[in-house]
Amino acid sequence: MAYAAGVDVGSTQTKAVIIDEERTIVSRSLTETGANVIRAAENAFQEALRGGDLREEEVEYVVGTGYGRYKVTFGNTQVTEISCHGRGAVHMFPDTRTVVDMGGQDTKAIRVSPTGEIVDFCMNDKCAAGTGRFLGAASSALDIPLDQLGPTALRGERPVKISTTCTVFAESEVLSWLGKGKKIEDILLGVHQSIAARSAGLLRRVGIESDVTFTGGVAKNTAMIEALNERLALKVNVSEESHYMGALGAALFALDHILASRAPTKAKQDAS
Repeated sequence: MAYAAGVDVGSTQTKAVIIDEERTIVSRSLTETGANVIRAAENAFQEALRGGDLREEEVEYVVGTGYGRYKVTFGNTQVTEISCHGRGAVHMFPDTRTVVDMGGQDTKAIRVSPTGEIVDFCMNDKCAAGTGRFLGAASSALDIPLDQLGPTALRGERPVKISTTCTVFAESEVLSWLGKGKKIEDILLGVHQSIAARSAGLLRRVGIESDVTFTGGVAKNTAMIEALNERLALKVNVSEESHYMGALGAALFALDHILASRAPTKAKQDAS
């Protein structure tokens, strides 16, 4: 049995996924990227190996992706995160034609072919508004843990209007609404709706085709899922692996290489 791996080095977190020849996920891991990007990639890969009870030599090919993909020094090659998220999304949800990837520093809208190839894409171009970092600013301003933002926002009934287009000013605007007596849940609901609106704008630029799949770390946020569903007037695809979609796509590209390298040998065997 051959194994392939993908390591997605993101701005805030690093993910690793190992798959087998059947394209089944054997193991996955997640670690904080931190200041030492090379170490983060190594740690994520080693943790995934331990999780799958595998030795390093059993993984035949490794693809690095994400903003720090060139820091995956033990990898065999690199593939852009846009290609990897598209490939991973179609693998998990075969009817996917549009992908919204929301990470710590940017949001990407991606249109893909039935085979997962990239047809078109665009990224947010105004600071980090509409990204995980924007949620981080709200979390800091309101002193609420990131994993509680979604559940808190879902209790909101009268969302405030968030007008800033820059994360630098997000904290000030959130505190301003708090000072005006607005409820925390209504402020957070407004934050989520603002991000959803910006994401929908990106998606419209590439063309929204069903199905739409939501990937990246922010896909774990229940309020963001609901806000996107409402804004797009459809139900976005989300899976337990959404956070790992880039690493999964990278692992699939790695498996492609393994299988392709065997093709000449198989052809010779068939001929004989």
